[in-house]
Amino acid sequence: MIADKLTHKAALTLLMIMTASTASALSNNTITFQGEVTTETCSVTVNGNDASPVILMPTVSTKDLNESGKTAGLTSFTIGVSGCTGDPKTTTKISTVFVGNNISPSGNLLNTGTAKNVEIQIVAPDNKIVNLANAYAGSGDLTLNPGDTSASADYTAQYYATGTPTAGTVNAALQYSVTYQ
Repeated sequence: MIADKLTHKAALTLLMIMTASTASALSNNTITFQGEVTTETCSVTVNGNDASPVILMPTVSTKDLNESGKTAGLTSFTIGVSGCTGDPKTTTKISTVFVGNNISPSGNLLNTGTAKNVEIQIVAPDNKIVNLANAYAGSGDLTLNPGDTSASADYTAQYYATGTPTAGTVNAALQYSVTYQ
């Protein structure tokens, strides 16, 4: 019964995200509102920053990305929750949600900088590549154990070559939130 409720809620959350992504793709003059009402709330941070976090990627050589599919510049970042009320007797499943606005067909973040043939690829805590083409929910990556009030999950970002890159800047943006199950 609980598993069915969790599966239903995860499916509903993913459907809401996908619907919002489809709506924005179909109409540029639509404002979409999304939210959640829950008994649990936490403060969310990225690398300890609660507003406008920036992940500084290292400078890499074009030689490091000299063919399609190569990666370089692996950079860790931490999604954290704190100030949670938690449950003293049971675990609370909290999941990171990522939604990108400028996504490649392969599910990476497209570069809005001046370098060509370079994307930003996100890697989940389980070392699997995050495909942002259909949004992403971390499936309990921030689970609170009984009595806990904080949790964190380590993600990584890396440059991903889509061909022979040209030198230049690399910029990409990703929206984040958490969902409670």
